[in-house]
Amino acid sequence: MDLNLVEARDFIRQELPYVLQTDKTFRYIIQDMLRESFADKQKTEDRFEKMLSELRALREESQRKWDEQQTEIRALREESQQKWDEQQTELRALREESQRKWDEQQTEIRALREESQQKWDEQQTEIRALREESQRKWDEHRAEFRQNQAEIRALREESERKWDEHRTEMRDLHKSLIRKHDSTIGALGARWGLHAEGSFRNALKSILEESFGVQVLNVTEFDHEGKVFGEPDQVELDIIIKNGLLIICEIKSSISKSDMHTFWRKVKFYEKLHDTKANRQIVVSPMVNKYAHPVAKRLGIEVYSHAEDIS
Repeated sequence: MDLNLVEARDFIRQELPYVLQTDKTFRYIIQDMLRESFADKQKTEDRFEKMLSELRALREESQRKWDEQQTEIRALREESQQKWDEQQTELRALREESQRKWDEQQTEIRALREESQQKWDEQQTEIRALREESQRKWDEHRAEFRQNQAEIRALREESERKWDEHRTEMRDLHKSLIRKHDSTIGALGARWGLHAEGSFRNALKSILEESFGVQVLNVTEFDHEGKVFGEPDQVELDIIIKNGLLIICEIKSSISKSDMHTFWRKVKFYEKLHDTKANRQIVVSPMVNKYAHPVAKRLGIEVYSHAEDIS
């Protein structure tokens, strides 16, 4: 029968043990073939004995080194124990010395604490005595202060009563004086203002006409339509004329915001009446209300509050 390689291997694997047991010739052939790859029994036993001898020698050498190491270890242990005992003796001595110093320090600390406590108690006794003395003096001072306060309140009440009486008398007297002099002062003020305006106008007219060759006129026109004052009335203006230059002035002792608007309406009335245009609008017054200045600036009116401002 024909067998492939796999079947042949399986067959040899099954039949080879039986063939080796029953056929000595075949077994010898196989042994000769495998002798180069495997040692025989005697060589194997000799080699095993040699390995055992080497292992025994190694074990004996290892045991000898182990014994030597144990001897060294015991010597080192004894030496270490000796050093340990010496260190423990030194430590006990140091501990005893430290404990002795600690006991001495604690004794000193207790003595200092007792001394400090004694001084503290003495200080507290002194402080209590001072506090009691201070409290006693404070009580005396407070009682005296209350008495003084009562006296002061009584004096203040008496003083306030007299002051109220005096202030009532002074108020009544002041009102009486005001009523008595208001009319006189008002009349004097109005008269002084009018006189001052007239004096300044006459002086300005004389200076300008004689020194600068200009014509200064005090013009009075009648406003039939009431454009200036809201109803028909006379309108008075001071004008300065020179070589076709027209300057309209307002000279007053004081100028308010409403006065500034009135002067501007006077200028517009004059310009419309005479079909002309003023070159400059000037207000001269020693007292100009602060609210009048913005109005003058908006309307193009020049304001002079001091003589040195006039150019």
